[in-house]
Amino acid sequence: MFRGFSQLFSKSNKDLRKRIYFTLACLGLFCLGTTITIPWASRIYQELGFLEIFNLMSGGGLQNFSIFALGVSPYITASIITELLQMDIIPYFKELKDEGYTGRQKINKITRYLAILFGFVQAYALCLFYMQGLSTMEIIKTSLVMTAGTAFCLWLGDQITKKGIGNGTSMIILAGILFSMPRIFTGAYNTFINGSYELMMGIILFIIFILVYLLILVGIIYIQLAERRIPIQYANRTTSAYGAEQSYLPIKLNSAGVIPVIFAQILLTVPSTIVALLKNESAMNFINKYIVYTSNTGMILYMVLILFFGYFYTFMIMNPEEMSKNLNERGGYIPGIRPGNDTSKYISNSISKLSIVGNIFLMIIAILPVLVSKFTNLPSTVTFGGTGLIIVVGVAIETYKQLESSLLARSYKEKRKRIR
Repeated sequence: MFRGFSQLFSKSNKDLRKRIYFTLACLGLFCLGTTITIPWASRIYQELGFLEIFNLMSGGGLQNFSIFALGVSPYITASIITELLQMDIIPYFKELKDEGYTGRQKINKITRYLAILFGFVQAYALCLFYMQGLSTMEIIKTSLVMTAGTAFCLWLGDQITKKGIGNGTSMIILAGILFSMPRIFTGAYNTFINGSYELMMGIILFIIFILVYLLILVGIIYIQLAERRIPIQYANRTTSAYGAEQSYLPIKLNSAGVIPVIFAQILLTVPSTIVALLKNESAMNFINKYIVYTSNTGMILYMVLILFFGYFYTFMIMNPEEMSKNLNERGGYIPGIRPGNDTSKYISNSISKLSIVGNIFLMIIAILPVLVSKFTNLPSTVTFGGTGLIIVVGVAIETYKQLESSLLARSYKEKRKRIR
């Protein structure tokens, strides 16, 4: 790993270093934008509920009503919707999906238009709900500023994808979460070292906190990288002809990512949002006691929803029938399994088993912050695990793989030139 990255400082990789510097400059610009607040808007002091994950991805900009308050969260919403529409819900989107590169370009364009539309709607709803003292014109003006901030973030993400390293949108989300993370450790330091604990005890507790946090981080990395490799053979290839290399069909342990958690949080927060707008106090008390995911019954419901959405979303993005069909078209088969329906059932069974394990892990990581706040005296800013950490690990792994493959390709080209 370190030997490979030492190649970054060679003369031949000067352009690659420029791409890294460009990416860092763009991410720095995004972090700067999250600190620029809208003058006439005020900070949100109440709990954000499911919006906390979007506040985390915007580097805390949502709570401060910065110009990048929404970040790229409307784009995430639009992407999820367009993915769902491609599942034969609307034939047009299914046709675009089957068109290949051209279809993906059109879907991406539609997703961006939807993101701008959702951005304005989300901004208007947030201003209406949290900024009740503003006039109608001020709400519209604030919504337009926040929508423009989202549009700029999407443009910035495109520039990173074209001229930098990694997926631009993912890198902006990563930057927002990393920008918020120092608050966790400063909060823990103030609680343990500068709090009511004795100095020695506070230092020990703070060290334990860091070790547990690192242990959770290592666990997330392990689960994110874990996959089952189903051996594949091809009728028109021989193993010896390819240097005895075995082909595999990789299936990730956690294929759904953090999408099930976002779905579950949104679904649990919708009732409280509706009741809050209706200003029904008795209904609000009932929801806070039984439905909100920080309550005991709400936490159980939250876990069940994560498991359900995780299972559903995994099969949505990994269709066993399509995988079996693509494998058959390429002349591939799983040894000992008949092509067609048997292969589809075998893949479906494998995905199902892995999905259960992966979703249980995702559920544990998602409820860790809730459990910590329930059974400890730590402030709400100090959390273990959470969806933010899963996003950081996922994006970091993908960016590392892209950078490593680029360095390996360049190294291979240099060796070929020397041989010639």
